[in-house]
Amino acid sequence: MKKTGAKILALMLAAAMMLGGCAGGTQKPESDNKEAATQTTEQEQNKGTDKKEHKELKTVTLGKLASRELETFNYLQSQRAEDGENLTNLWEGLLTTNYKGQFLPQLATEWGTEDEGLTWTFKLRDDVTWVDVNGEIQAPCNGDDFATGLEWVLNFHKNDSANTSMPIEMIQGAEEYYEYTKTLDKEAAYALNGGEGSKFREMVGLAIPDETTLIYTCKTAKPYFDTLATHNSLYPLSQGLVDKLGVDGVKSMNNENMWYNGPYTMTTYVQGNEKIFTPNPNYWDKDCKLFESATFRMVESDDVTYHLYQNGEVDYVQLTESMVKTITENPNHEYHDYMVPARPSAFSYQFHWNYGKHNEDGTLDENWNTAISNEAFRRAIYYGLDFTEYFKRTNALDPISCENVCFTARHLVNTSEGRDYIELVKDRTGLKNGDGTKPVRYQPDLAKQYKEQAIEELTALGVTFPVQIDHYIQSANQISLDSALVLKDTFSKCLGDDFVQLNIKTYVSSLKKEVREPRLHSFLINGWGADYSDPQNFLGQMTIGNDNAWYAAFNNINDVPETEATKDLLNYFRTFTEMVAQADAIADDMDKRYEAFADAEAYMLDHALVMPCNYRISWCLTRYNVHGDFSGSKMKNWETNADGYTVEEMNELIARQNEK
Repeated sequence: MKKTGAKILALMLAAAMMLGGCAGGTQKPESDNKEAATQTTEQEQNKGTDKKEHKELKTVTLGKLASRELETFNYLQSQRAEDGENLTNLWEGLLTTNYKGQFLPQLATEWGTEDEGLTWTFKLRDDVTWVDVNGEIQAPCNGDDFATGLEWVLNFHKNDSANTSMPIEMIQGAEEYYEYTKTLDKEAAYALNGGEGSKFREMVGLAIPDETTLIYTCKTAKPYFDTLATHNSLYPLSQGLVDKLGVDGVKSMNNENMWYNGPYTMTTYVQGNEKIFTPNPNYWDKDCKLFESATFRMVESDDVTYHLYQNGEVDYVQLTESMVKTITENPNHEYHDYMVPARPSAFSYQFHWNYGKHNEDGTLDENWNTAISNEAFRRAIYYGLDFTEYFKRTNALDPISCENVCFTARHLVNTSEGRDYIELVKDRTGLKNGDGTKPVRYQPDLAKQYKEQAIEELTALGVTFPVQIDHYIQSANQISLDSALVLKDTFSKCLGDDFVQLNIKTYVSSLKKEVREPRLHSFLINGWGADYSDPQNFLGQMTIGNDNAWYAAFNNINDVPETEATKDLLNYFRTFTEMVAQADAIADDMDKRYEAFADAEAYMLDHALVMPCNYRISWCLTRYNVHGDFSGSKMKNWETNADGYTVEEMNELIARQNEK
């Protein structure tokens, strides 16, 4: 046990070195773990002597939880990672990233700015085509398609404000065009396009001097604009497809009538069952390695996936708390030497309070809304929860490694001195790394003081205790239920049943339609990964008075009326929004920019307007190299091993990647 435990520890440290944001930093921290260094050295010395031949997978099957079902085939409209893990294999944009977050060519071959970020030029490939589900060529993919795509995103009636916040914040004329489309009726807005001589070309800072050149003009100098080029808000869309299907047809398009420019087409789609990806025979990257076929199989739980992995029916399973314990405690377990760290998630997960909650009958939940508007109430929860048992649901071996005390994700950007931006935030909040035995934000004595203050202040406003907290999970999902029960127990033990009571409620299939839109939740736990490498991408989603801010759809702060009970809350959000705007105006000194954003983020956290929770650092069994040099969920150039990867093999692969 000691020997294998040491191997696992070394593997965890090696994997941690690779952790980076979706569009984040490339700094490689040095490990001071001698054992990890010694093992790597020994492996280097033994390379080529006893190397085991791997049998590569020609096809791959991945289990996907039913709660991660695809909701739309229109990537321009989607803002869900669950959609992205499908669509990134079907549809491509300007740039992509590798495992370190470094930017690489995709449909753009080169890019740059000659005026410190005011204008950006992208040169496009001339060999990219749109194909149908059968891989038959429908049209070339060129510069005009990027105008059609951006027009779609910025057209209020076409895209329902989805993915607008980034281009509106950066691109000249984008906000004006978006507001212009809002003044039109649906029919007039639908008739707009991004072609030459269009209102879009007249108003928006996107010039297309020829079919393979794009020139974006920013509102002000944006030295990080190229990092947005990985995001789907800048993806292309063929006007030919729009003409064929119509606007409503593109909104509701499916795998059979959409056009593809990515490595695969989706030749089979059975909702709630399976998706089959088939290589695109006219894909531009002729030298890449693709699977002969790839299948996403929808499953009810990770337990089902585990049994399918045992039977060789799927090639990856994320391990639950009970699985990790069972495997690690039995040295004779069939997977004892095969449990490896999953690819660390680049997302920062937070609790988002609903400041405008409704009851099931549609009336306002005045008791909750008044309570959550109170700063002492929020701070009591913020400092009063020991999430250790909840973190164990993801990582039973090292739960505290999952703690997240910042809103912005790790490894997004670094200062000129090489410091991670979130360290600037921690300087201001005082929530530094602890001893690893308990969450650093958990301060029960401080929470008790805020609890007493909240009870006194809220009782005077007519709030009744315990305050009811409604938490929604998908019905018939045992994993989600088990996690929710742990969360319920945490609220009860840490805060007391006299203060709050967590109610576990369920929805059937769509969290958005059944819970978020009717505003039934007290909070939602959601993760955000970087769309571009700047803190504004995170903090801008929490600003008030901006219907393009993503989390306005979660916290409903824009609809909160100003009353005696809510005036402080609204003022906190307004001040925070002003601080974000002031930070975003700094473009000539990136260190000053990051310092100003850190001030804004620390202000938001100090007033507990949102509650950071966790990172997903988990364990898995896998037959493909989860730490390989590939981008996100794109099934391209994957290394595989039909027998599954052992601890030693994965350690060697991680060490190799860290050396690049």
